[in-house]
Amino acid sequence: MNEAYTRLRARFARIAVIEEAQAMLGWDAAVMMPPGGGAARGEQLAVLAGLAHELLIAGEMADWLAGADPGDDPWERANLALMAERYRRAAALPGDLVEAQARANAACEKIWRGARAAADFAQVLPAFTEVVRLAREAAAALGAALGLDPYDALMEGFQRGVRAADVAPIFATYQAFLAEALPLALARQVAPQIPPGPFPEAAQEALCRRLAARAGLDFSHARLDRSLHPFSGGTPSDIRITTRYDEADFAQSLMGVMHETGHALYEAGLPTAYARQPVGMAAGMAVHESQSLIIEMQACRSDAFLAWLGPILHESFGGAAALYAPENLARLGLRVGRSLIRVDADEVTYPAHVILRFRLERALIAGDLDPADLPGAWREGMAALLGITPRDDAEGCLQDIHWYDGAFGYFPSYTLGAMAAAQLMAAARTRVPGLEAALAAGDFTPLRTWLRAEIHGRGSLLGFNDLLRAATGKPLDPEDFMAHLRRRYLGGG
Repeated sequence: MNEAYTRLRARFARIAVIEEAQAMLGWDAAVMMPPGGGAARGEQLAVLAGLAHELLIAGEMADWLAGADPGDDPWERANLALMAERYRRAAALPGDLVEAQARANAACEKIWRGARAAADFAQVLPAFTEVVRLAREAAAALGAALGLDPYDALMEGFQRGVRAADVAPIFATYQAFLAEALPLALARQVAPQIPPGPFPEAAQEALCRRLAARAGLDFSHARLDRSLHPFSGGTPSDIRITTRYDEADFAQSLMGVMHETGHALYEAGLPTAYARQPVGMAAGMAVHESQSLIIEMQACRSDAFLAWLGPILHESFGGAAALYAPENLARLGLRVGRSLIRVDADEVTYPAHVILRFRLERALIAGDLDPADLPGAWREGMAALLGITPRDDAEGCLQDIHWYDGAFGYFPSYTLGAMAAAQLMAAARTRVPGLEAALAAGDFTPLRTWLRAEIHGRGSLLGFNDLLRAATGKPLDPEDFMAHLRRRYLGGG
């Protein structure tokens, strides 16, 4: 590699450190910052965003990119291509717009918290209108620079190589599948016996820590805390997971933590030789979601794992042992219903929540939907997809943080990730010897080892479909997900 490329590597490492600081400040804001600290935190985040942007578009960057020679190593060549892509995206956005978005997003997110608690969209509408205005401005600038539709330009920022034209037919196919499968799944499910509880928070937290460690999370490099909305953040060596506890329902915290542990294991397994380089980072949010869901939905809700988990739950919470038999745990954990809340939805109906958000945010960015009309459009869309309507805004368009924090183009990653998780698990079951026996013993080592080789350790060397092709032999195939649902919920082969 030549001097120009060496300088680029150093510059991107500095940018990565700033972005790590942003992530940690964001975690702090969600977990422990007092309500009155929002304005100061918004300014801090805006300044950091501006600094990273200035470093990325500094005058010398164009010269370094033009003169860079990474040599013949495929990782370094991929790294240079990703650097150039990040530069093009950053150069398309004026610095004042980047800082304005950071401030507006931070301010809106704080107002959203109160609006959600009050179930009152009107409280957040002025701030949200500004967030949407700035998002449209950024999307237009990115689209013009990259030769993409504005919404596609935003999607590209979350998952490389995935466009609305790719997603729309997949979602249409799934909507048709759901219309047929949901009534059948509802008709054949058997009501579970509900463990009476209460399930003390301290016992839940101890169990969450135990299972996360069992999955491979190293608590010398990780924390588990509480927040309104569960999430995983931090850095590969300083991982932060949050969850929320309900003493009437242990599954919410337990499965939430295992979901976030999947995210954390991905970050911890990224290639250390390329730490703080674009090629050493996660391959995108759909890939990230596949890693959380292969742990939570594919492994932790499998018959094999539930057989191991039952006695652990009985040991933790007491009560009748029959309540924790694998058959009853499956009935508890795999219940299907028409839920209004995305994060509470089962895996059959969850994609409908994503489809709704994909369609609405695409319309918001295109200017086809005014922010003031969002609550009504939400009610209409939910009625069309699941036949239910929210009673208030908290059950409707206020339930998610993403839009109020400026994240447009993100939602498709959830369902693409679920589909990829099913495809990866199908491949793992044929390629990993002893996988089922290991899960039946509560041992994630074979699955984690395979994922580290096939997904985690590849960083961003490959895009979404190429990564799946390398791991499973084919690009994303939604049929694997639908086949998984048929087997689990419809008794299909």
